[in-house]
Amino acid sequence: MDRPGKAESPHCAVPVVLLHGQPGAGSDWDAVVQALPARLRSLALDRPGYRTSPHPPGSFGDNATWLLRELDWAGIHNAVLVGHSYGGGVALTAAALAPGRVAGLVLVASVGPGCLDRWDPLLAAPFAGPVCAVAAWWLTPWLARRRLAHIARIRDRPLEPDEHVSWETWGNARHHHGAMWRTFLTEQRGLVRGLDHLNTLLPDITVPTVVIADPADKMIPLDTAYSLRDQVPAARLVLVGEGGHHLPRRIPTIIAAEIVRLVDSLG
Repeated sequence: MDRPGKAESPHCAVPVVLLHGQPGAGSDWDAVVQALPARLRSLALDRPGYRTSPHPPGSFGDNATWLLRELDWAGIHNAVLVGHSYGGGVALTAAALAPGRVAGLVLVASVGPGCLDRWDPLLAAPFAGPVCAVAAWWLTPWLARRRLAHIARIRDRPLEPDEHVSWETWGNARHHHGAMWRTFLTEQRGLVRGLDHLNTLLPDITVPTVVIADPADKMIPLDTAYSLRDQVPAARLVLVGEGGHHLPRRIPTIIAAEIVRLVDSLG
């Protein structure tokens, strides 16, 4: 099976593995990968439950186990993990589960302490969760695609990758091997039920870590980024602007620059 990313060169630094959010796809990182120097090997895979992945959706732990198997398959002993949103939780879990396999972390608008809002428990509840998930994935993608088409008609041109990212993400989310409502519900329950455990792991994650956040992010509170900085021992915080939550699509060159800075600091 072909894997997306750049080919490894003889003088390649630590490989970079990029983990998308919920919902999302490996292609969310395309602009970031293009902005990385050719000397860096990068892999941006579809996580379980999304696009081409044959694996069912799962919790942070399930995703971390899958990720370690993917690293084995790719012949990667250790890597810098870059996680966006839910993918940040996967990256943190992998670093705690297999510290020898993770050289560093870049957490982009990542989940973490205090990230849940009042809707999250409802969306994970035994009865309301499935009802909300089915209803949302029956209606929301259709509405999102109609809105995107309307905007494109008004502007008389295709939309750029950094435009109306939230609508595009929801409108075009796919899993070729299962229903998207099930992926959403499974990960929502994984987030609500697993966040406290994830938070207990943070002080034990000692690899160099960069936390990137936008104060204007409406999905992840800024306090979450500060908490990640304070609770992960070797973390530093980078605040950015004009990106909101979907930073990989909206400010890819800044994300790429921080990845390179971290990789180069590893020697």
